[in-house]
Amino acid sequence: MAIEIVQPKPSVGLSKMAVSETHGEDSPYFAGWKAYDENPYHETNNPSGVIQMGLAENQVSNDTTLNDLNYFCFSFNISWSELTMAMASFMEEVRGGKAKFNPDRVVLTAGATAANELLTFILANPGDALLVPTPYYPGFDRDLRWRTGVQIVPIHCDSSNNFQITPKALEAAYDHATSMNIKVRGVLITNPSNPLGATIQRKVLEEILDFATRKNIHLVSDEIYSGSAFYADEFVSIAEVLESRNYKDSERCHIVYSLSKDLGLPGFRVGTVYSYNDQVVTTARRMSSFTLISSQTQFLLASMLSDKNFTRKYIKINRERLKKRYEMIINGLKKAGIECLKGNAGLFCWMNLSPYLEERTIKSELAIWKTIMHEVRLNISPGSSCHCSEPGWFRVCFANMSEQTLEVALSRIHEFIKQRKQ
Repeated sequence: MAIEIVQPKPSVGLSKMAVSETHGEDSPYFAGWKAYDENPYHETNNPSGVIQMGLAENQVSNDTTLNDLNYFCFSFNISWSELTMAMASFMEEVRGGKAKFNPDRVVLTAGATAANELLTFILANPGDALLVPTPYYPGFDRDLRWRTGVQIVPIHCDSSNNFQITPKALEAAYDHATSMNIKVRGVLITNPSNPLGATIQRKVLEEILDFATRKNIHLVSDEIYSGSAFYADEFVSIAEVLESRNYKDSERCHIVYSLSKDLGLPGFRVGTVYSYNDQVVTTARRMSSFTLISSQTQFLLASMLSDKNFTRKYIKINRERLKKRYEMIINGLKKAGIECLKGNAGLFCWMNLSPYLEERTIKSELAIWKTIMHEVRLNISPGSSCHCSEPGWFRVCFANMSEQTLEVALSRIHEFIKQRKQ
C-alpha cells in the first residue's frame, strides 16, 4: 500500500523561475489537453470520450514514414556530421528549391521549442521584448518568456484583413513597447501564420523586413510548417526574400525549422536554427550543448533525409493528404453553418463561432468553449488562449486523427450547432 506524504507549507525558498506564472499553464489551451488526458476518445473502447483537436500534430502520412523507418534504421552509412547537409538540402526541397541553405549555418537543436528559446536567449536580455503578431501559438508564452525573462509585446491583427500583419500594427506595437521603456530586440513571425493556417504574402514579408531594418532589430521567421503548404508555390520563405535582395540586411534574419510537423516526427525532437549572422551561429552552436539530439537519431535522419526518392515522394503525398483533410473539415463545418478563415497550409483551421456567442466578449467565448469541451467533448483552443483580440475564433486541428475520428468530431459539432440555433 502506498504511503501518502502530506507536504507542509515549504519553509525553504525556490528560484523566481520555479514560482513564476509565465509558463502559461493556466491557459485554456493547456486546460483542454488535461480534459483530453482524463477522458481520451477511442472509437471502440471509449467512443464518448474527448476528441483531441487542440494538438497540431501531423499523422496523415505516418504510414509512409513508418514503412521506411525500418529500412533507414539499418542504413547507417552516413556520418552524423552530414545531418546538417541533409537538413539544408531538405529545407530547400520543402520550399520548392526557391531558396538555398548553407549547411555551415545550420545549428541542430532538440526540437523547435529549444530552437526558439535558444534564439531568444541570444537576441534579447531579460526585460527586453519580442514583437509577436496575434493570434499566436499559446506555447510561445512558455517557450519565449519563461526561462529567458524576455517579454512578448503583441502585434494586434484583426479579421478585417484576415489577420495579416500590417505596417500600422507593427508601428503601434513598437511604439507601445517604447512608451513603457521596454527595449524591443526583434519581431517573431510564424509562416505559415500560426494558428491561422495561411502563408504570409511576399509583400508582407518585405514590409516586415523593412520595418526590422528601420528599427535596427532582429527578424525571426518560424517556418516549421513550410512543408505543410498545400501548394509549394504559395509558400514564401524569408530566405527567398533575402536572396532576391542579394542578402542585404541578412545579418538580422534567423529561421527556425523542425521535422516535427513536416515529417510527422514530434518524438524525434529535431529542430534547426538557421542564421545569416556569424556570431549568432557561433553562439547557437555553443548553446546547443544543452539541447543535443541523440547520435542514433542523427544517424537515422541523415540517412532518411539524404534519400531523395523518399523525401520527394513523402512531400508530395503529405501535401495531397493535408489538402484533402483540410477540405474535409472546412466543408463539414460549412454544412453546419460555420465559416473558417481561408487557409493554404498547416495542420489546423481558424473557426469562427462568434455568431453563436451570447455576447461578443471573452467571457462568452470561454463559456461556449467549456460547453464544447465538457458536453460536446472536443478539445479545441479558444482564440483568447492565442491572444486573439476578437472573441469567437477557435483553432481546430485536423491532422492528428483518422478520417473516421474527424467524421465523429464533425457530427458532434453539427449536433451542437443545431441545438445552439434552437
